[in-house]
Amino acid sequence: MTEFLRRTWNRYSKLGKKRKKKRVWRRPKGRHNKMREKRKGYPKVVSIGYKNENKKDFVFVRNLEELKELDKNSKVILGKMGKKKKINALKIAKEKGIEIINLKKINEKKIEMKKENG
Repeated sequence: MTEFLRRTWNRYSKLGKKRKKKRVWRRPKGRHNKMREKRKGYPKVVSIGYKNENKKDFVFVRNLEELKELDKNSKVILGKMGKKKKINALKIAKEKGIEIINLKKINEKKIEMKKENG
């Protein structure tokens, strides 16, 4: 997957030279901008055709009821949920044998500690 970065991010620290969070995409809009013209040798510009194809295999789940309806061995991406519901979703997924793709923020050790503490 191509990483799309702002045009002059490497010149200025405020655009993320040393702070990677600030490296955000902004469309090049200048009149003579080579990147906007998609010239050879310049960084890639966001356009149709760069979308990740792997997302077709996953099911997007917004609540626990949708998760309960799924069958065994399906892959799931959790939508907007709070921590409590994500913990419950993880319990349901383990029981059914469902794989949850985007559980980076919540570690399983933290979840187990919260179960023990109440």
